[in-house]
Amino acid sequence: MFSYMYIGLLASESSVSLIDVNPGLIVWTIVTFILLLIILKKFAWKPILSALDQRENAIKEALEKADKAKQEAQLLLQQNQVQINKAEEESKKILQQSREYAEKLKDDLLQKSKEESARLREDAMQEIERKKNEAFASLRNEVAGIAIQAAEKILKQNIDTDTNTKLVNQYLSEINK
Repeated sequence: MFSYMYIGLLASESSVSLIDVNPGLIVWTIVTFILLLIILKKFAWKPILSALDQRENAIKEALEKADKAKQEAQLLLQQNQVQINKAEEESKKILQQSREYAEKLKDDLLQKSKEESARLREDAMQEIERKKNEAFASLRNEVAGIAIQAAEKILKQNIDTDTNTKLVNQYLSEINK
């Protein structure tokens, strides 16, 4: 706003229009511009360019680091996937081994119980056979004793055949009891 007022003051004071060309002003403007360029080139241009170069290099390095980090992340992801696959395979293998072991253990226990059952059955059969043999031996001894007693009585009484038959039938009826 100040510049418009200043231009308006100049225009009103000097009766020069804004469209008029002032060669002195043009020369001083060019000289000032060239001096400004020289000063900028000498003092500001190198620091500005070096700052831009540094920024460009920093951006390139950041991009390279980002690419490298991305590649490393992908590599780690692949390694993790391989580890996960190995762990899954190992867990499947362990589960299968556990199942096989449990099945074998079940079969072993079943076989042992069958063997134990057969052994107990065999022991029981042997015990029954032993008791039966003892009973037959005892019965045989009793029958022998009864037969001896009957023979003694028959010999002591020495009676006829009818009496002997009655005595034998009497002892046989005692045996049936």
